[in-house]
Amino acid sequence: MASLVESSRDGHVALLRLNRPEARNALSPEMMEEIATTLEGFDPDPDVRCIVIAGNDQVFAAGADIKSISERSFAEALRHPAASFWRRVAAVKTPTIAAVSGFALGGGCELALTCDMIVASETALFGQPEITLGIIPGGGGTQRLARVLGKQLAMEYVLTGRRFDAEMAKAMGLVNSVAKKKTWLEEAMELARTVAERPPIAARLAKQAVLAADETSLGAGLETERRLYELAMATEDRVEGMQAFLEKREPNFEGK
Repeated sequence: MASLVESSRDGHVALLRLNRPEARNALSPEMMEEIATTLEGFDPDPDVRCIVIAGNDQVFAAGADIKSISERSFAEALRHPAASFWRRVAAVKTPTIAAVSGFALGGGCELALTCDMIVASETALFGQPEITLGIIPGGGGTQRLARVLGKQLAMEYVLTGRRFDAEMAKAMGLVNSVAKKKTWLEEAMELARTVAERPPIAARLAKQAVLAADETSLGAGLETERRLYELAMATEDRVEGMQAFLEKREPNFEGK
């Protein structure tokens, strides 16, 4: 049986590709487990400084496995591994980039939103269509869309199930860049390589600081930022970065 997730490495960048094309990369429990396990395998590896999650040209992930959900009882829903899956993905400390081409709907949109950045193909289509099935998003869609788009737009897309394309997503601040349909993955990998060139400890600390802005009050966020700044000041990479700047040379960051 083919793996539901394919992984590879390009220098300090790890690539995780969803591999369930016959089901449009629908997020089955088995696929969720493989995604989470793969991410958790990359996360503690000091040689992995950025992770790209991608689908294929036609689809990033077209939501959850509807057949499986339709047969699920209320009691089974309470015990379903999906809840822990979203926590596991969000807990990854390494910077993550979603490379989205084609459909990113339902759980697929939520998976992209859980990543730290999104590079979208001009063919990308996002949406939370759960309302049309009599349910609501359950992987953070309502919360993360509201934080990015604001209440009014989040309400519109969650309550109607409408889709929006890559250019609309860019205009609303949901995606970082829109790429041509032949270059979407390479542009995501190039962004990841840029992140991977930065000092890895500082990159992880910076990720935590930005997430604090999304999850806490301003006062608490400022306190978190200051604490993380002080940790960055204690690293060898900080010494190397400042010395390289003064000596007008490229720094050699080693994650120390």
